[in-house]
Amino acid sequence: MYEGAIQDLIDELGRLPGIGPKSAQRLAFHVLGADPADVKRLAASLLRVKEVVKFCTICFNVAEDDKCRICRDQRRSGEVLCVVEEPKDVVAIERTNEFRGRYHVLGGAINPLEGIGPDNLRIRELMARLSGGEVNELILATDPNTEGEATATYLALLVKPMGITVSRLASGLPVGGDLEYADEITLGRAFEGRRII
Repeated sequence: MYEGAIQDLIDELGRLPGIGPKSAQRLAFHVLGADPADVKRLAASLLRVKEVVKFCTICFNVAEDDKCRICRDQRRSGEVLCVVEEPKDVVAIERTNEFRGRYHVLGGAINPLEGIGPDNLRIRELMARLSGGEVNELILATDPNTEGEATATYLALLVKPMGITVSRLASGLPVGGDLEYADEITLGRAFEGRRII
């Protein structure tokens, strides 16, 4: 345990997701040894992101304006809507260069153990978007875990009566992986999602 400012920094860095006590200590000592101009730039970036970044009023992705760059892009199709849990999922899908539709960010997934139900997510806003009649396919791209599956199932039950095609991202074996290391659920989904070649 250290004292004063260095311990305060270690404690604050340790609150960040994915940063354990040792990583927080390493980061704190990196900051301590860094050039003061670099530290000021980091501090200014942290403050600026809290001041200027907000959520898009349409899809709830991160944005610096009322609309994010994807919602402003007239070339994107409004007929296909991809539902994701968090803004970082939008980035992951955009990196593939495969999707040319629009997004809706829920802000999490249904997780009763954490006290997160449908009312805690942006499902009402999603239903309002779908009622406009422009969307004819809804892609559910929630995480392939218990919470993501529960959220996808809940949304599918809500949306199907609207006559909108509901699809789910395929899941299965990673490229370059070995069958012997795949868990039963992943291997089972790979069989279910197999395609003719």
